[in-house]
Amino acid sequence: MKTLVFVEAHGDKIKRGSLELLSFCKQNNLEAAAVLLSPQLKNLAAQISGYGVKEIFGCDDAKTENYNPENYGALVGEAIKKFSPQALLASASTLSKDLFPRLGARFDSGVASDCTLLECKGGDFEVRKPLYAGKCSAKVNFGTSKIKIVLMRPNQLPIVPAEAGTGSIQNLEMPAPSGKTTLKEVVKGSSEKADLTEAAIIVSGGRGMKGPEHFELLNKLADVLGATVGASRAVADAGWVPHSMQVGQTGKTVAPNLYIACGISGAIQHLAGMSGSRVIVAINKDAEAPIFQKSTYGVVGDVFEVVPPLVEEFKKALS
Repeated sequence: MKTLVFVEAHGDKIKRGSLELLSFCKQNNLEAAAVLLSPQLKNLAAQISGYGVKEIFGCDDAKTENYNPENYGALVGEAIKKFSPQALLASASTLSKDLFPRLGARFDSGVASDCTLLECKGGDFEVRKPLYAGKCSAKVNFGTSKIKIVLMRPNQLPIVPAEAGTGSIQNLEMPAPSGKTTLKEVVKGSSEKADLTEAAIIVSGGRGMKGPEHFELLNKLADVLGATVGASRAVADAGWVPHSMQVGQTGKTVAPNLYIACGISGAIQHLAGMSGSRVIVAINKDAEAPIFQKSTYGVVGDVFEVVPPLVEEFKKALS
């Protein structure tokens, strides 16, 4: 199947979700091309050419550093016209969830977002996405859609080693300003840790942490594990942490390999955002907390008594 992969990067590194999709194309010997929009185009293109990508549609204009729906829509749309893909794969990031519904409408194509299963069977894709906070999954049927647009959650597919490759770069021209959207200011986060949606390990805290000052305990655990810290909506709404750390239906949807929930009861809205986690460890002093019904492992106890020795044990095991 002729497949176009939308590749995202953070600085000079390709994001994990994009590498997973490139690996999927390589493993299934798909006729694949990529679209890459970044001022560091040449450096990033060298990183992905080893995944069997024959063509890389790219733009290194300085304006690509920050997302603008008009610019990105025009550039990716031009790549679609030139390559004529049957399928388009992208990581289910905040950017993709804004961009691809626009392109889906433009190209009369269906968009399946937050998917957790992608397989190549009989020359076609089998796609599934979770429903009702992960209680069941739906098989996606694209019907007469011209292009199958699939937005996959990160950490769902394996990454294979890249090989020597020489994918050619097809330059895309930045469109003239439309005046519809103007970028006024970019406020960047101070954390150098992986974004929640890309993180392999997440340590999250809820109201059981009893105050913003106690999140330092979770930061210590996260530092030992190389994890990113998240939070429940109640904590974000209370102003204990920035809303950028919120996991849940109205926050970020995550699917790490390991999710450690500390002092989180497990409201349905929170479960909807983290139910795709491979292993869930819940720490809560309420044995009846709903989070235990979803967890792989549960610890009934006070987080302030459980987490400190846990940090020390991890230090010993990982030293």
